[in-house]
Amino acid sequence: MDETTPPPPPEEHSPPPPPPQSHTGSPTDFLKGVVGKRVIVRLTSGVDYQGILSCLDGYMNIALEQTEEHVNGAITNRYGDAFIRGNNVLYISAAETI
Repeated sequence: MDETTPPPPPEEHSPPPPPPQSHTGSPTDFLKGVVGKRVIVRLTSGVDYQGILSCLDGYMNIALEQTEEHVNGAITNRYGDAFIRGNNVLYISAAETI
């Protein structure tokens, strides 16, 4: 570097990111653990359904109780029971700590 070029600014060291949470269970263990608990089911269309997971099968067909339909984050409908065909499911997430 010549004398007219300022030195580079000192590197700012940000704290390292937290380690990823380790999950030792399988997806089957997760699904068994959330039966009877509140879950969020995201469909391939982007619509979310939140409710209590009543049961599901090997095709990922899902039965929910006390179901709320969310479109763009807003509740658009409430259902007592809802049945979702598995080929429409993008993912299932726990809505509460398991």
